[in-house]
Amino acid sequence: MLQVKPKGAAVQNNPHTTLITPKAPVAANTHGGRAKCLQRLVRLDMPVPRTVALSFDAVKGIATGQLPDIAAILEQFDPSALLCVRPSSEDPDWGGPGAVLNIGMNDARYLDLSAEMGRDAAAALYLRFVQSYATHVARLDPDVFDEIEADGREGLSLSLRAYEDETDEAFPQDRGEQLGAVLRSMARAWDGTSARLLRQAKGAPADAGLGLVVQEMIPGVGQGECGSGVLQLVDTATGMPQITGRYLSQSQGRDALGEGVSALYLEKDDRGQSLEDVAPEAFADLKAHAALMRVKLREEMQVEFVIENGHVHILDGVRVPRGSRAAMRIAVRLAEDGIIPPQEAVMRIDPHSLNELLHRQVHPEAERDVLTTGIAASPGAATGKIVFTAAEAQASAARGEPCILVRRETSPEDVRGMHAAVAVLTEKGGMTSHAAVIGRGLGLPCIVGASEMRFQTKKKMLTAPDGRAFRTGDVLTIDGSSGQVLAGQPAMLEAALDDCFQTLMGWADAERDIEIRANADTPADAQTARNFQAQGIGLCRTEHMFFDPGRLTVMREMIFAQTSSGRAAVLERLLPMQQQDFAQLFRIMEGQPVCIRLFDPPLHEFLPTTRSGQRELAEALDLPVSDVERRVAEMSEYNPMLGLRGVRLGVTVPEIYDMQARAIFEATLDASKDGAPVVPEVMIPLVSAKREVELVRARIDAVAAEVASERGQEFDYRLGVMAETPRACLRADEIAPHTAFLSFGTNDLTQMTYGLSRDDAGRFMSAYVQLGVFNEDPFHVLDADGVGELLRLGSERARAAQPDVTLSVCGEHGGNPESIAICRGLGFDYVSCSPFRVPVARLSAAQLAISSKLGG
Repeated sequence: MLQVKPKGAAVQNNPHTTLITPKAPVAANTHGGRAKCLQRLVRLDMPVPRTVALSFDAVKGIATGQLPDIAAILEQFDPSALLCVRPSSEDPDWGGPGAVLNIGMNDARYLDLSAEMGRDAAAALYLRFVQSYATHVARLDPDVFDEIEADGREGLSLSLRAYEDETDEAFPQDRGEQLGAVLRSMARAWDGTSARLLRQAKGAPADAGLGLVVQEMIPGVGQGECGSGVLQLVDTATGMPQITGRYLSQSQGRDALGEGVSALYLEKDDRGQSLEDVAPEAFADLKAHAALMRVKLREEMQVEFVIENGHVHILDGVRVPRGSRAAMRIAVRLAEDGIIPPQEAVMRIDPHSLNELLHRQVHPEAERDVLTTGIAASPGAATGKIVFTAAEAQASAARGEPCILVRRETSPEDVRGMHAAVAVLTEKGGMTSHAAVIGRGLGLPCIVGASEMRFQTKKKMLTAPDGRAFRTGDVLTIDGSSGQVLAGQPAMLEAALDDCFQTLMGWADAERDIEIRANADTPADAQTARNFQAQGIGLCRTEHMFFDPGRLTVMREMIFAQTSSGRAAVLERLLPMQQQDFAQLFRIMEGQPVCIRLFDPPLHEFLPTTRSGQRELAEALDLPVSDVERRVAEMSEYNPMLGLRGVRLGVTVPEIYDMQARAIFEATLDASKDGAPVVPEVMIPLVSAKREVELVRARIDAVAAEVASERGQEFDYRLGVMAETPRACLRADEIAPHTAFLSFGTNDLTQMTYGLSRDDAGRFMSAYVQLGVFNEDPFHVLDADGVGELLRLGSERARAAQPDVTLSVCGEHGGNPESIAICRGLGFDYVSCSPFRVPVARLSAAQLAISSKLGG
């Protein structure tokens, strides 16, 4: 290794201008990540060129004109050594000004190096420095050198002359003057407005500091095998073990990574010459260094290196850049190899990034023809021909053609079309609009609130902001992860639920201390939940079962029935259908809890709104069109979401809940024959008063007794309440004694607490967040101060009245990591979320538990 011995006390004893030695006072939060990594490499006895680190404070001083002791810095290097300066921000992702190489090149050094390595190589070094210094330090326009086509000695001569013409002074020859000017330029560049905005966009604080490292240059050009490159031991996209990188002979810095460069392969390759061919010992050393860095730095590292006459020098080591797939595999492999504990592997993965593993994604290198950007409501990507009605979607699916359902906004009538489509695009809506909630439940890519596009559904045409028009059958791609609507069909990456994923999830489950259930409305949803190892169903919305064409007409007939007995008679025809649905859910979940929410939406949602639809219904029911129109008008409400729905229907039209309760209990007995006894959970929606629970419970208990008597078999069930009104939270102490569980429906609870329509909030929510009215969209991230306070009051009062009551959240917030933290802090028993968000919730809950154990 290159010995690191202090040559002078001025730098050695200065905490702000520090020679990097094994014991030097260098830290990432004072000198930056690059400086700290170089110290670690020095400690590993790697061949790191001599380096001096300048602290954040030193660089701040430079920006205001207070240069450090340049002579003291230069004393640390051989008088003939060329130098380079590189940025060292606290987080490498925050970037920094570009490196400046070959500091110290001047006319005299050029002559010396010409004798050592040849005139062309020496001229290349000098030319690179002149042009870099001119543009980055002297701030000359790069166009000054555009007309210079020559390279080598002639190009150098012309560039020096151009510099002198533009600055009216000769190119500086003093190494100290050059270094001081470079340091000043880089420090001031970091303080520039554009640089500040750029790094803040990457998550850096506004006052983030910059360190600089001054390092001895290993030229990478000259006699023998010389060059530069990067090497890593894993594939960036997949994380699989594979030596990747590039090497370019007679090059410097990161030249090997430039576009159009004919770099060498690293390992032997039939397609061409490799570094292993031309410098086998150097290649072996590089692999050994990378392997040692992986173990000692506990990370997959990208090694930046220079070869000088066959000998390796390590210039830097940075975390291998990686996507979500690679990040997961790298963390798991490090744990499996005993380099990090499994708990650390769990902590290294961003839960939000799992969405990229659970769904198809647009390939990161694919070209994107972006038409507009809406709200990314359900992750994943899909390509298909656009259709404008649910019927067209079903027809397209029957032909085996992938389609994208385009609607102004979806309604329950569109659910069958959503099942048939590969993606959904709507003009209106927000994160908890109908399309968003159903899309996430189905694992269907969905973009809502794409208001910049013009939706002409009657003409069956979409118009992009740039004027391009798309009609039925045209191909679009929906990227529900980014919110981008793309023209055409870009390359895709498939979902990655492999053994590595299962291993990580197993480690997560071993750590978490809150249960994760899924919201599942159909047998397909339940199977998805089971596949993702949900611990039961926390919310089954039974109304979605009624929109199948074969059931919808029966449901409408019930609405038109004039008497209680008439409604009950019609519902008898729906009973076996519901019973079969519930029995399937129970069997799929194999004894795990299934919480079934009784009918919730207003009945008007089941009635046609168009004249043609009303005529079809009149024909189906053998009624005059006028009777249908009159009944539709009677059912309309000014604000149906706050009208006759939920428990209010159960109280005023009790026949619906009677039928559903019977279906649940008969399915319970049928499913229990095949395995462990089923204990269904029956949930009453939209409760706000104790008396509502008493009335509904009395009828459900009566139905349970009837079924037990008819079947000659007893069974258990749990009755609970969906607390989604502020009053239910405030009066939880009165309600809890009548229930086995309280499940907070945070979608409606947020809507009622804020007085916001969750379907319309998307129109202005982005502006509200940007202006700081809300920190986050409260329909996306649970509002800790307002809605969270209601959860706290509700849970405390419920448990004070009934200590063993089960508490949970079953709104869409249940899959959000920040929201899970709130629920866990309140001592909730479980959260429930869309099936495809179950892995995200499992990982988030595990990270919270690990942090708690560590005192975080």
